[in-house]
Amino acid sequence: MTRTPTMLALAAAAALAGCSNNNPSTGAADAADASNAAAPIELPPSITAAKAYRCADNRVVQVDWLSDNKSANIRVDKTAAPVHLTAPEPGQPMTAEGGYELSGTPSDASVRITVPGKAAQSCKA
Repeated sequence: MTRTPTMLALAAAAALAGCSNNNPSTGAADAADASNAAAPIELPPSITAAKAYRCADNRVVQVDWLSDNKSANIRVDKTAAPVHLTAPEPGQPMTAEGGYELSGTPSDASVRITVPGKAAQSCKA
């Protein structure tokens, strides 16, 4: 019977030994302040239109027009990975490394597309 009160007293002493009136130098408040100071997160643009274009050489090109009006994803082959094209400002031609270029908007009936190894050609939606 004397063991139970002794054990409780030791447990209480151990619990109180961890308490102090000093503020910790790191903690949840510091982590929250650091995350608030970080730059805001910008989500990638969404797809506003996905269109298939038939070009002058009878090639079909898939274009995913993105909501920032400065970029698009182009796929020249059904099984190939899309290529991301960007423009410095909306309305200017979008380009990517390797010789890709896209001129036009999602509302245009035809666009001008350049792919590596081919001359620029008009493609109709």
